[in-house]
Amino acid sequence: MNQTPKIALEEHFSAPGFDAYSAKYTRALPADFVARLDARLSDFDDQRLAEMDAANIEYAVLSQTMPGVQAEADGAAAVRRARENNEFLAERVARHPQRFGAFAHVALQDPAAAARELERTVVECGFKGALINGHTLGRYYEGSEFDVFWERAEALGVPIYLHPNAFSQPPALLEGMPVLQGAAWGWGVETAGHALRLLFGGVFDRFPRLTLLLGHMGEALPYQRWRIDSRFAAYPSGIKLARKPSEYIGSNILITTSGVCSAPALLGAIGELGAQAVLFSVDYPYESTAEACAFIEQAPLDARTREQVCHGNARRLFKLGSPQDLALLQI
Repeated sequence: MNQTPKIALEEHFSAPGFDAYSAKYTRALPADFVARLDARLSDFDDQRLAEMDAANIEYAVLSQTMPGVQAEADGAAAVRRARENNEFLAERVARHPQRFGAFAHVALQDPAAAARELERTVVECGFKGALINGHTLGRYYEGSEFDVFWERAEALGVPIYLHPNAFSQPPALLEGMPVLQGAAWGWGVETAGHALRLLFGGVFDRFPRLTLLLGHMGEALPYQRWRIDSRFAAYPSGIKLARKPSEYIGSNILITTSGVCSAPALLGAIGELGAQAVLFSVDYPYESTAEACAFIEQAPLDARTREQVCHGNARRLFKLGSPQDLALLQI
């Protein structure tokens, strides 16, 4: 079967020593499962590339797995370790520049330092933007103190991927229910809420060319656009926006399919946002590459839409070449 070329955007690794930040998430998991996960997160040359080849994933943009320095209490250490992470990733990407791109790891404990590191990695290392693992120690990013970072991302013309994190303080609703606090539910709620804080905090009005990426089919936001508009119109709570809330979701906020292999969900997202706002991803190594790729190949899309979602939108957003250009790089 001829497989559609694919570009994947939520594909994780872990730099040496960064497993300590993830320990609170992994210590409750079976040891053999964690060992397999760690092996996949640290691999750049073997299984990762083999899985990409089998599924015709031509290019993957790699990012440090959660929570990284978003969990670092020492601000200076966070800035230092983010740079170390980026240097490590740049070296690994340089082994396979035709197959891998990179999202910067940034320390928003210091927004100005994060802006400088974003610019350094984009300009000097060719990174494709940044992936932020949610809030930083309970701080969200709609306030004016973070504008220096959003301004730099807009000026550089690179997207920022907002990845889930756990609630810093789980709401009472989720207390005593760890099954709801993690990836199955709570992380998505936290991330969708964070994106809405940015929207209603005016970030996209201040920086109208800024692009934010949300994984997991948009953390359910595409399916709430109508209701968000309706209830905001009824109770704006003193907030004024230049556009309807729904108009930012699909223009400033784009989504990826990472971790959601559901054709009805995909069709709903395309119906709400348009095919130009939906990009393929896997969520490696937490989801199956084979399953994610079989899903997108079998989804009831016309050929043009499938090409657009699988790679066309990513080529436009990241200013990547054509499939033929990437193939030439591999010779």
